[in-house]
Amino acid sequence: MPGISKGKKMLLLGALLVAVDQVIKILVKTNMSLGESFPVIGDFFRIAFVENDGMAFGFAFGGVVGKYVLTIFRLGLFAVLTWWISSLLKQEEVPVGVITGLTLIDAGALGNILDCLFYGLIFTPHYPLMQGRVVDMFSFSIFPPVFNFADSCVSVGAVYLVLFHWKFFASSK
Repeated sequence: MPGISKGKKMLLLGALLVAVDQVIKILVKTNMSLGESFPVIGDFFRIAFVENDGMAFGFAFGGVVGKYVLTIFRLGLFAVLTWWISSLLKQEEVPVGVITGLTLIDAGALGNILDCLFYGLIFTPHYPLMQGRVVDMFSFSIFPPVFNFADSCVSVGAVYLVLFHWKFFASSK
């Protein structure tokens, strides 16, 4: 995309990833019953509608108060990561791959934050602000936890950074 700044490209990438995540989740939430699943590739890969209250892979964190603390913590981390990406964009020597990997992580985080913030207000059963449940749907027989597109963005971004850009972080001071 000639003529478009790195920052605008990353913003578009992040917005696209969040949009894809939310469309998938809304399709699952509005067309499937909780606990329902169907095969995509036999029993190896299934779409399975589950929700979780807490962190990655369904780990819970301290009930209602814990959920508020976790959501506020997530919002803080998202803000810090967004600020960091913004500051890295101003440095010409930062590889675009580093910013891309961090954008994947940031977009994935935002996708799950939106579930926690608003899904309880929009969908039934209703939950207060910041008490919504995260929608998960991707189920693989070789990997027991069910996860979503946002989780995939975070994981792919993190693995990509570790595999291909670890030298950037090792040399940063």
